[in-house]
Amino acid sequence: SMDLAHLRYFREIARLGSISAAARVLKVSQPTLSVAVRQLEESLRATLLMRHRGGVSLTAAGAELLRHADELFALLD
Repeated sequence: SMDLAHLRYFREIARLGSISAAARVLKVSQPTLSVAVRQLEESLRATLLMRHRGGVSLTAAGAELLRHADELFALLD
């Protein structure tokens, strides 16, 4: 099942374009965020982030998940 905390982490990574920046904002470790992304990717069987020297960018699947996550959190708020 999809973990809401993992989705929240993913949204913050996407917003900031950086796992390390998201870790600082969320006050969790970078490995925690990396594991969360990996678990999301495994459950969706899709790559969500492309890692590069300057940070991360969303794949098409990542952009799609972000849209759904934004809708979900709008409903929950």
